[in-house]
Amino acid sequence: MNGKALVVAEFDLTQLKKPSPNSANEPLAKSMSLVKAVEFIDRASLHWQESRECVTCHTNGAYLMGRAKLKGDPAPHAAVRNFFEHYVAGWKSKKPGPHGVVATAAALALDDAAKGKLSETTLNAFTEAWKTQREDGSWDWLKCGWGPYESDDHYGVTLAAIAVANAPEKYSISKAAKYGFDKLLNWLKQNEPKLAHQKGMMLWLSEAAPQSSLKKQKARWQKELLNLQQKDGGWAIATLGDWKRADNTSQILDQSDGYGTGFVVFVLRKSGIAAEHPAIMRGIQWIKSNQRESGRWFTRSTYNDKHHFITHAGTTFTLLALAECNQLEN
Repeated sequence: MNGKALVVAEFDLTQLKKPSPNSANEPLAKSMSLVKAVEFIDRASLHWQESRECVTCHTNGAYLMGRAKLKGDPAPHAAVRNFFEHYVAGWKSKKPGPHGVVATAAALALDDAAKGKLSETTLNAFTEAWKTQREDGSWDWLKCGWGPYESDDHYGVTLAAIAVANAPEKYSISKAAKYGFDKLLNWLKQNEPKLAHQKGMMLWLSEAAPQSSLKKQKARWQKELLNLQQKDGGWAIATLGDWKRADNTSQILDQSDGYGTGFVVFVLRKSGIAAEHPAIMRGIQWIKSNQRESGRWFTRSTYNDKHHFITHAGTTFTLLALAECNQLEN
């Protein structure tokens, strides 16, 4: 069972046109538009699940983690949530791999966090996630070279930990979650982050689960991310990892992009860096100056030059960065 027909029945996709392909050649917007930005992630997520019939970290997964914090027509958000509900129900007959289960459960939990109530669907999704958690606390994560999400075990563990720690109604200390959550934190203590993106995820986790890192570690990770800021005030996704491109082309290390900037500003704010910090203010200025006409912030794929779907998650994180800096009015 999938969510396709059910979602279409509740939301007419013709109301929102399918986004044009993500392109580095798209002109910059004359001025930033939050309305266009939210409409872009609405359209990208709805059309993704209509055509692909699945949950993915770079599009509707990232979307559901943050959409509740953003203004705009609530119907698209409700439609994506509805898809997730029916997607989980469909696991009775066909379930995705551990990465799909964990990513779905995490997105649902972070969406629930904005509402303050844990849903039955989220509980069911995490029940399935705990079943496939390995004894060391990790999962057999998908590793197809698509950084930053599908290239190492660290991402799956931190994503799950962030979601459980932020889940409402004290889920992390409930009987259903405590054993698995403790294993997650133990795994993270045994496997310190090496890549800058991994350190960023740990900084995001540090707010909701202070026991996940020491003050010295946290300060070091913050400094490392701050030191990666580009001259123009943004950050580049390629500097956050050591991912290899399938076509053997080089990563672009000196060009700021939406994901690098949005993600880093968001996690630095989550870890306690003030919105008035000069680096944060320069990052916000980069965001305001580099939106594209469609409403997105472009990010080049770390894997190949076909679709650049990481642009979708990058646009969501850029909006969340603005939210964390109280910049959602324009």
